[in-house]
Amino acid sequence: MNHSGSRPVIGLTTYREQTAWGVWSTRADVLHAEYADAVVAAGGVPVLLPPASRVVPSRDTGLSETARAVVARIDGLVVSGGADVDPTLYGEAPHPRTSGWREERDAWERALLEAADEVALPTLGVCRGMQLMAVAGGGALDQHTPDVVGHDDHSPGGPEYGEISVRTSPGTRVGSAVGDATVVQCHHHQSVREHPGFTATAWAADGTVEAMEREGGRFCVGVQWHPEVGRDHDLFAALVAAASGRADSRVCVT
Repeated sequence: MNHSGSRPVIGLTTYREQTAWGVWSTRADVLHAEYADAVVAAGGVPVLLPPASRVVPSRDTGLSETARAVVARIDGLVVSGGADVDPTLYGEAPHPRTSGWREERDAWERALLEAADEVALPTLGVCRGMQLMAVAGGGALDQHTPDVVGHDDHSPGGPEYGEISVRTSPGTRVGSAVGDATVVQCHHHQSVREHPGFTATAWAADGTVEAMEREGGRFCVGVQWHPEVGRDHDLFAALVAAASGRADSRVCVT
């Protein structure tokens, strides 16, 4: 848990889906509560970051400026899990099992990642978030991992998580946070094939890249699993610790 003077503000990207609650059934910006709970448990303050534009993303000339304004006001960023990434972003036609991508969300989160890179903002990508980080950096995905590894263990079906044993690379941020080996909760049918600018730092037994990170002093990590699930929030604690220095140095103007 963070014990610094200022509690860092951690931005969490959200889904935008047709959602029902109470008397309402409408489009809404939603996110699994475990994300915010994990940030709070780690000593941070969670803030939701829904897609910032309802216009066609490719025509929204203000999206980058909006993302920079958001990044200037937070101390860390979590790019959350969710639907498949649009395969046209890495120059491929959709696989028959690729579906549900959200152009608006892809564009917003890519703008956030670009703005975060500009100021070295501590960043954690979760599942789809890791995949989008790779694609935003010029990488590509395996669109249906079972075609590559021959099994469905990474996503057993429905809301069930797959329990996957992973090994980590010693001396890395991921390895320092979770140890040399651990069992993680996964829910992905796609995975990262190419990740320029990142180093792979954790793998499943079948060779699937389960984590990657940038070298250097910045915390910039993507994991294919869901660290918000369960009681151990070590990666969120690492993110909050990295964001604490930014929070402590923030200058408040009144």
